[in-house]
Amino acid sequence: MHILANAMENRVTYIYWQHDGMWLGYLQEFPDYWTQADDPSELQENLKDLYKELTSGDIPDVRRVAKLWVS
Repeated sequence: MHILANAMENRVTYIYWQHDGMWLGYLQEFPDYWTQADDPSELQENLKDLYKELTSGDIPDVRRVAKLWVS
């Protein structure tokens, strides 16, 4: 599943699961930053907010995942 990051339909992959009645998830690009919710719809909204915060530049030292091509 994917969420829309903005009106231009940028897609961001996220990982989610249900545990003890709560929905947990994180953005694949930012695996150190998790959020939770009571249902999947609320989780998607929380993930959108988290994406906006993490990409705003206002939070120092945000860790990301990237790919490195080596030969």
